[in-house]
Amino acid sequence: MPAGGLRGHIPGAEVERRAVARSDRAAGSPVEIAAFEEAVQRHVRYSLGKQQSQASAYDVFMAASLAVRDLLIDRMFETEARYQAAEAKRLYYLSMEFLMGRSLGSSLQALGILDLGHRALEELGIDVDEVREAEPDAGLGNGGLGRLAACFLDSLATLGMPGYGYGINYEYGLFRQVLENGHQRERPDGWRSLGTPWLIERSEEACLVPVYGRVEHQADRFGNDRATWVDWRVIVGVPHDMPIVGYGGHAVNVLRLYGARASSDFDIEIFNRGDYVRAVEEKMHSERISKVLYPADSYEAGKELRLLQEYFFVACAIRDIVARYLRTHSSFDAFPSQIAIQMNDTHPALAVAELMRMFVDQHRLPWERAFDLTVRTLGYTNHTLLPEALEKWPQPLLARLLPRHLEIIERINLDFLSDVNRRWPGDIDRLRRTSIIEEGFPKQVRMGHLAIVGSHSVNGVARLHTELLRTRVIPDFDEIYPGRINNKTNGITPRRWLLRANPGLSKLVTGRIGDGWICDLERLRELEPLADDPGFRTEFDAVKRANKARLEKLILDLTRVTVDPESIFDVQVKRIHEYKRQLLFVMRVIHHYLAIVEDGVMPAQPLTCVFAGKAAPEYFLAKLIIKLVNNVAQIVNSDPATAGALRVVFVPDYRVSLAEAIIPAANLSEQISTAGKEASGTGNMKFALSGALTIGTLDGANVEIRDAVGDENIYIFGLRVEEVELLRENGNYDPRVVARESRHASRVIECLENDRFCPREHGLFRPLWESLMLHRDPYFVVADFDAYVATHERAARDYADRDGWSHRAILNVARMGAFSSDRTIREYAAGIWGIEPVA
Repeated sequence: MPAGGLRGHIPGAEVERRAVARSDRAAGSPVEIAAFEEAVQRHVRYSLGKQQSQASAYDVFMAASLAVRDLLIDRMFETEARYQAAEAKRLYYLSMEFLMGRSLGSSLQALGILDLGHRALEELGIDVDEVREAEPDAGLGNGGLGRLAACFLDSLATLGMPGYGYGINYEYGLFRQVLENGHQRERPDGWRSLGTPWLIERSEEACLVPVYGRVEHQADRFGNDRATWVDWRVIVGVPHDMPIVGYGGHAVNVLRLYGARASSDFDIEIFNRGDYVRAVEEKMHSERISKVLYPADSYEAGKELRLLQEYFFVACAIRDIVARYLRTHSSFDAFPSQIAIQMNDTHPALAVAELMRMFVDQHRLPWERAFDLTVRTLGYTNHTLLPEALEKWPQPLLARLLPRHLEIIERINLDFLSDVNRRWPGDIDRLRRTSIIEEGFPKQVRMGHLAIVGSHSVNGVARLHTELLRTRVIPDFDEIYPGRINNKTNGITPRRWLLRANPGLSKLVTGRIGDGWICDLERLRELEPLADDPGFRTEFDAVKRANKARLEKLILDLTRVTVDPESIFDVQVKRIHEYKRQLLFVMRVIHHYLAIVEDGVMPAQPLTCVFAGKAAPEYFLAKLIIKLVNNVAQIVNSDPATAGALRVVFVPDYRVSLAEAIIPAANLSEQISTAGKEASGTGNMKFALSGALTIGTLDGANVEIRDAVGDENIYIFGLRVEEVELLRENGNYDPRVVARESRHASRVIECLENDRFCPREHGLFRPLWESLMLHRDPYFVVADFDAYVATHERAARDYADRDGWSHRAILNVARMGAFSSDRTIREYAAGIWGIEPVA
C-alpha cells in the first residue's frame, strides 16, 4: 500500500462520470468499475470506521471482500429461493476440515469481475499484490482431506447442486510452521485474529449441545422403555456462514461453521458465590472446543477434547438439518428423499448415533424405523488404508462424555451382530472382526465400523483404494453388504488449480481452445493435437519458465536460497508422513550429493529439489525427516562442488496459497508413497494439470493417472501392492541384505548413522537409520531405492530433450479431464446422494 493509503473519497458526480466513461470496458460484467470502487470506499469508511488515508493493505482487503460479499449475499438468497421453489433434495457434507485457502481472488474470478476488481483497486492507488498477500489462508484444515472438501463445495456450487458444508469455526488453524535450526516449530495460526469478512455470524440460530451426564430409563404409558439423558452440561454452538460461489456466479451455497460458547458468559451462580476464577474457567472449558484444529490426543485430556470436537460439530449439524427439514414437513417419511448426509472420513461417524438419538429420543420414532431412515440418509467416505487412521475411542471415555450415544451404539452393534450370527452361525471370528465394539482393556468403539453399519453407501476415493477396501481392509463388510462399498475417485477443481493458480497456462489454453474447459475439463482433450505444434510448445515452455521464475523469487524471499529456473524443479509438497516417503526423496538427494563429491559424477541435468509440508506436532520421525532435509540442504547448498548442479530447499509453512505458487512451477512431481498406503492423493492431479510429469509408485490415483496419460508420459517405479504384501506376509524382506547388495543405498544409509549430515549433533538421525535397518523398513524405502534412483536418472536424461519433454507435459494437461471434482460430484450425486442441479 502507498504510505498515503486510499486516495480520497470519490464524489458522486465523479462516480457517475467514470461509470459512463468505462461502461464499455466492463461490458457484460455484473458490476461496473466505479460502483466497485465506491463499494470499497464505503466499506473502508462505514464498515471499518477508517479514514481513506489511514487504510492499510489489510483494511483494503477487508473492504474489497465485503464489497464482494454484498454481491454473494444477494445471490445466496436467490439461490436458496430457487432450491425451495424446486423442493430440491439437499446434500449436507460433514467434515472436520475445509481447507479453503484465500477467497477474495477466487470469488472475484467466479463472479467474472477479477480484472474489473484489479483495475478498480489500481485506480484507487492500491497495490493489488499487496492486498492479495494481506489475506490469510483460512485455517480450517490440514491437508488433502480438507482441500478435497473445499474442491467439492466449489463443484457443487458451480454445478448448481444444493450442497452445504458443515464444520468447525476454528479460532486457530493447525499451526503456523517455522524452522529453527532446521527443526519444525509450531506457532499459533490465528487466521481470523484481525477478523474475517467471509463469515456471517448467525447467533439467533445457535443450538444447545449436551455433554456428560447420565441416562435414566423409564417405561412410558405403553410400557416402552424410554431413555432420558440427564445432568448434562450444555455447550452452545454458534453458526457462522461462509458463502460459496460457483463459477459464473449463478449459485451461491453455504459452508456453515460452528463456534463453541459457554451456555452463558459464565455461570452466574458460581460468580455470585465469589468463585470468579472458576466461573471464567468454566467458560474457557466450553469454548476450547473450537479453539484449535486437531489438538494432540496422545494424552487423556487431548483425547477428550478431540472427541468433544467431533461430537460438537456433528450435533450442531444434525440439529440444524432436522430443524430445516421440519420447517416444511410434518413427518419424517420423506427425510431420506429430501436429505443426504455425507460423512467425510470417520471424524463425523457419531452422526449415526446422533441422528438415531434425534429420531428415537427427541421425536419418539420406533427403533427399527429410525435406523432405516438413518441408513438411507447417511453415506460414508473412507480416506485411508492405514489401520491407525481408522478412529477408535475408549468405551469408558464415550460413557463419560456421551452416555446416551454409547447406549445407542451398543444397541446398533447388538442388532448388527445378531444379524451376522444368523447368517453365519457360530462364526466367532467374523463376529469379532466386524463388531463395532472391539474387545480389550479398555474396550474400543470402532468409528469406521459404526459408519459402515449406519450408512447405505461406503465409498473409496480411487479405484485401487476401493479394491483394497473390498478385498483386504474390510472384506467381511463387502460380504455382509454386497454393493454397499463403491468407488468415487477424487478430483480437483480446475477453477482453483488451473484457472486461478496458473493464469499463464489458463490464458494459453483458452486462447487455443476457448474457455469451455473451465466447467468441462474433458475439453482439454482438444489440446492433444497441439502437442505436435512447435509454436504451441514454445509458448507452453515460456509459461512454465515464467512460473519457475516467480517461484525462484518466492524461494529466495522465504529461505534465502538461490535456485536456477533452468534446472529441473523436482517437487514433493504434502503432509510429512513416513508412508509418503519424503525420506526416500531426501535419500536420493544424498545419493546425488555423494555422487558429485565422492565420484565426480554430476546429475544428468541441474536439479532443484523442493520440499514442503507439515508434520504433526507429536510425530517424532516425521519431524526428524524435516530436520534431515534442512541439514542436507545446508550442507549441499554451501558446498562449492554442487554449484550449478544441485540445490535443495525446504519451503516453510505449506498452505494453499503456497501450493498455488509451487505447483505451476514444477517439472517433476514426486508421488512416491509405499504402494497400498495412499488412498488417492490429489496433489498428483494438481501437478499433472499444470504440466508436471509424475514420478511415482502404482499407488492411489497414480494408477488412474497412468492409465489416462499413458505409460510413456509418466515415470513409474517400485514395488506393486501385491509385492509389498507378499514381502510383508512371508517375512523374507531384510533391508540390511538389500542395502549390502546396493552400493548406492548402503552409503546413503551409512550417512544416517555416521553423522555425515549432523556433525555437531551426534546420533541425531540414528532413529531414521534404526527404522530402516533395525525395524525392518516398514515402508520399504530401501527396497525401492535403487529403482527410484534409476527411474529418476532416466527422467533427467529425458529432460535434456526439452521439446520431447514439453510434448509429454502438454499431453499430461490434455488428458486430465477425468480428474475434475465436477466429475466426482456428478458421480456422488447420481450414485449416492440422489441430488440434481437446480436450473
